[in-house]
Amino acid sequence: MKCTAKIQSDMSVSGPKFYIYQFSSAVASSGYTLWLFIASDVQTILLPSTIFGITNALAALDLRDIQSQSPAYLNTVHRIPLIIGWVGINLLPLTMNNQRSPSSIAEDSLNKPWRPLPSGRLSGSQTKRLMLGFYALAVVYGFYSGGLRQCLGLVVLSTCYNSFGAGDHNPVIRNITNALGYFCFNSGAVEVALGSGSALTEPEAGQYPLRLWIMVITAIILTTMHVQDMCDQEGDAKRGRRTLPLVIGDAVARWSIALPMPVWGVICPLLAGSGPLAAGLSVVLAFAVAIRMLIWRDTASDRMTFRVWNLWISVVYMLPLLGGVGVSLS
Repeated sequence: MKCTAKIQSDMSVSGPKFYIYQFSSAVASSGYTLWLFIASDVQTILLPSTIFGITNALAALDLRDIQSQSPAYLNTVHRIPLIIGWVGINLLPLTMNNQRSPSSIAEDSLNKPWRPLPSGRLSGSQTKRLMLGFYALAVVYGFYSGGLRQCLGLVVLSTCYNSFGAGDHNPVIRNITNALGYFCFNSGAVEVALGSGSALTEPEAGQYPLRLWIMVITAIILTTMHVQDMCDQEGDAKRGRRTLPLVIGDAVARWSIALPMPVWGVICPLLAGSGPLAAGLSVVLAFAVAIRMLIWRDTASDRMTFRVWNLWISVVYMLPLLGGVGVSLS
């Protein structure tokens, strides 16, 4: 009876407070729905790309002369909310496009039933309208904040991946598309972090161009990103998706990840000129991924291995700032 009375009392509320309550509830529900679209990609895209943008923009500045570079340094720090916003607003329509097909909904109904489409929070047509709206918003955002070229590149890559089967029919094309997507997110985040007022400079002695470092990261993604496919083999097989472990076999796919991981784990600190602690962390995590990939082969272990890989790639992203020579704009 007390609960009924409370509900009736709440329903009887009128005036500005009632409309404010309705509005805040609608905003919270809508925000939560948007969060559900990107929740699985926070550790793979949102946080790592934001970290890459911030740390590599700072590393590209000559922070050894902090007095002369303090305006540029503070500019990058002040632009952190813009970086997060750019990555998030480009990630949202990409995930919507990736989750709205009937086969994606069927797969998510089994693996991720909490997502907006399988849970019934949104329909396919509503998701498509939202996707187009956020694509337009991302382009406008990129025009003013920077990263417009990368934003347009992500639109093209997402369309190829989801509408033309680039993510389903050929594992090589799938890895290339993923690598180019990471390239767009990382380079776009750096561009937003630096802002339009950053002058281009030639690399100093012992430094190498920031563009080259971004290409190294893209090569890492190209050669090891199928680590994410190892734990999804059953669902991918039911969907008819041709990922690398399904095409070349589980054992060979594991070796194709385990072999390059230690190589990248050693090469990246050397290129970035990192100190012993940062280099040691990169090497240890890289070997951890390789060892886990070969020894622990069940689905739960593969998911954990993918988390370790994401931790490693985040450390690699920060290597130029963690010590040593670093990178330079060119």
